[in-house]
Amino acid sequence: MELIIATRESPLAMWQAEHVQALLQQAHSDLTVSLLPMTTEGDQKLEGPLYTSGGKGLFVKELEKALLDGRAHLAVHSLKDVPVHFPEGLGLVGVMAGEDPRDAFVSNQYDSFEALPEGAVVGSASLRRVSQLKHLRPDLEFKVCRGNLQTRLRKLDEGQYDALILAVAGLERMGLAERITQRISIEDCLPAVGQGVLGLEARLDDPATLERIQVLLDATTAQRIAAERGVSTRLDGGCQVPLAVHAQHIDGQLRVRARVGAADGSQLMEVETTGHPDSAADMGIALAEQLLADGAGELLASAP
Repeated sequence: MELIIATRESPLAMWQAEHVQALLQQAHSDLTVSLLPMTTEGDQKLEGPLYTSGGKGLFVKELEKALLDGRAHLAVHSLKDVPVHFPEGLGLVGVMAGEDPRDAFVSNQYDSFEALPEGAVVGSASLRRVSQLKHLRPDLEFKVCRGNLQTRLRKLDEGQYDALILAVAGLERMGLAERITQRISIEDCLPAVGQGVLGLEARLDDPATLERIQVLLDATTAQRIAAERGVSTRLDGGCQVPLAVHAQHIDGQLRVRARVGAADGSQLMEVETTGHPDSAADMGIALAEQLLADGAGELLASAP
């Protein structure tokens, strides 16, 4: 049997697809796994913030077309890049064990985010990161920085920025952990929905593929993701929204925290709840309802 994985051509996306390819071939001796590298609209539109270019869906549309027309059986995504809604016939069919969900402070000059001098230029393409970090440091200047990891690090090395804010997991996957100057605490910058997790998308009417990928899935991470995406789904959150959600298992319970902020960092709203992991999705929806009751709708509506 052959299984074809659709993937973006960026180095990080290729690493993720090759990682899944190796695990599947190791688990199934009768399976041949090949890759279908593709360039997405999100990879081509590198000018300006992602939220002005069309949001998260830009990174998955071409891959989803390949799934729907039968050119591929599976797509591997950084889950934080995956919209909450799927085309008819496709779905998030599983998640793999999560890695470090934190954001990374990367700088060649300063030892920590706190050590940045007034007026320092920080590169980030994320409304979520900018909203939270501006709230902590309104004296800093945040500028958009797009492109793959290597491109963004090159821009830092060229002196275009004093620091970058990137995902710890992405840097680690690419063997670039030594570039991490500081792992920003979750208290200071709550992660994106699904950050550090690889998600698998496939056709819902493809039982052969769904069966083969079972060996990759992690039930504990799935509970975390159900809660996080529950918040995002209710709020219809994407790159256009400065929304942060993080769920973690603590002593048999699931603690879920969600933040919504103003794009300029002037306001930050947080709610949290703790409950049984089996109720993860309902907990996420309830948190979203609490945010809306507290007035988060106005902050979301005012986002760029």
